[in-house]
Amino acid sequence: MQKRNLRTDWSTFTVVSLGLLVAAQIILTRLLAVNIGGFGRITFGPVAIIMAGLWFGPAAGALTGLTADLLGCLIQGYAVNPLITLAAVCWGVVPSFFKPSSRIKNARRMAVLAAGILLTGVLSTLLFNTMGLVLILGYNFYAIMPTRLIQFAVMIPMYIVVTILLYFSPVTDIVRQSARPRKTV
Repeated sequence: MQKRNLRTDWSTFTVVSLGLLVAAQIILTRLLAVNIGGFGRITFGPVAIIMAGLWFGPAAGALTGLTADLLGCLIQGYAVNPLITLAAVCWGVVPSFFKPSSRIKNARRMAVLAAGILLTGVLSTLLFNTMGLVLILGYNFYAIMPTRLIQFAVMIPMYIVVTILLYFSPVTDIVRQSARPRKTV
């Protein structure tokens, strides 16, 4: 049985790549988002965090989510909401544990990855983000939940499709080749 490598090689390539993924997340979440009220937004930002976790491991995914959320709050002038920050960290950690093994067939690999993203969506969007909006910002749970459910129903399938397209594309092979530690002579 092949052991999964969940460790991150903190090479220059990894650090620079994570910086680019943080920048992509901020652009996708803060600039290219469509707001649907004060408590919901349509965005592809979490895909950048998911890819950080899938490509570089859960620690790198957590760091990418944390950094992107803290910088995004700083850029937009928001106070940091710890529950929403925890949701951003979850986007980088949880799907990385569902990274499919190369030994199983493609359809099953896609289903495993989709299940991880679905679980993360429930934890992040419906649980932590909603709790952060209700407990810390004072929104009424019953008033915001219908919009949160619509946002969840629309965004999660799109996250799954985009993540699967990126993860099973040649980009992943390029990242794996470039991130592989080099042996020095």
